Amino acid sequence: MKPPVRRVIFAAVAVVVAGVVTFGVLLGVDVYLHGRYEKSAGYNVWGYRGVPVGRKKPGEYRIVVLGGSAAYGYGVNADQAMPAVLEAKLRARASSPVFTVVNLGYNNEGAYSFRTTLEDYAWLDYDLALLYEGYNDLMTDERKPNVQVFRRESPVYRLTGYMPIFPIVFKEKAAAMLSGGDVGALYRKDGKTVFHANVAAKAAAGVLQATVAAAQSLEEQLGRVSVEPAHAVVGAESSGCQPPWHTYCRSMAVAVEYTRGRGRQVLVVTQPYLWVDDWIHKRHLAQQDALRASLAARRRTDSAIGYANLGDAVDLENVQLSFDHMHLTASGNERLAEALVAPVLEMAGRRQKQS
Repeated sequence: MKPPVRRVIFAAVAVVVAGVVTFGVLLGVDVYLHGRYEKSAGYNVWGYRGVPVGRKKPGEYRIVVLGGSAAYGYGVNADQAMPAVLEAKLRARASSPVFTVVNLGYNNEGAYSFRTTLEDYAWLDYDLALLYEGYNDLMTDERKPNVQVFRRESPVYRLTGYMPIFPIVFKEKAAAMLSGGDVGALYRKDGKTVFHANVAAKAAAGVLQATVAAAQSLEEQLGRVSVEPAHAVVGAESSGCQPPWHTYCRSMAVAVEYTRGRGRQVLVVTQPYLWVDDWIHKRHLAQQDALRASLAARRRTDSAIGYANLGDAVDLENVQLSFDHMHLTASGNERLAEALVAPVLEMAGRRQKQS
């Protein structure tokens, strides 16, 4: 026996209203968390770190910085990360043009993410793309290159450009509750912890996890509307680099080609050399040597492609400058940004001559 039409309509309306209410509540929570964490470890509603920059002003020279956690500024506040410090130094050094630096980095992302990120943020109307990454492509298996594109994992971002933050915040808080403050437990593959949460902590963590699950369910439904294609490095054999650096060089070349194809400048930057041990140091040197060689011919014929070697700009073994032999302290970012001022000013000068 078929149910009355009125009952079917009522049920459908109830489902829709429940979904809208749930979405509205989650959105409100998300906006609040963006405001709370934007200046510390988080990102703004548009998915990048720092205060939203707004519409580009006349005479403004806009720079976007792409990279992994070293660009993002892992371990320091947003205003202490390299991009923010670089902006302050550029503005202090030159009043014209007006410099704006946007931090598009994110933890664990490698060179593969650059092309997609540049496309996603083309609306920023940037003049210079500063490509700052090598660490996250240094130790990956060449058969399984780093193809993470964090923002594209969110159907909400793919559809709207709005980047939710509360799933990450709630997951980390739940992990901290269940592991005695060890947020890293969330990311360890073995899932091992030495702390056993009490009943109250487990209950609170369960609420957070349930909220995240509800949000993920909504995102999965949106994902059916916006399907993200599989990520893969294509054409690595044409990069001009030998394995194991061919996928890295290819990803960098794709980013350079995309940026230049749209009339923007590119500044490729070698990060401070790693000194964790002799093997890793030599591997980092070899990676960057291969990258320089692959870019050399293009740079000779295109003045809009710049290169800066900051391998020796910051001593990563100095605990005052780096807290873990890779990520920089506020003082380390200060020194790094100072080393970048001259190369960026040179690129801006070239831009003015060309315009």
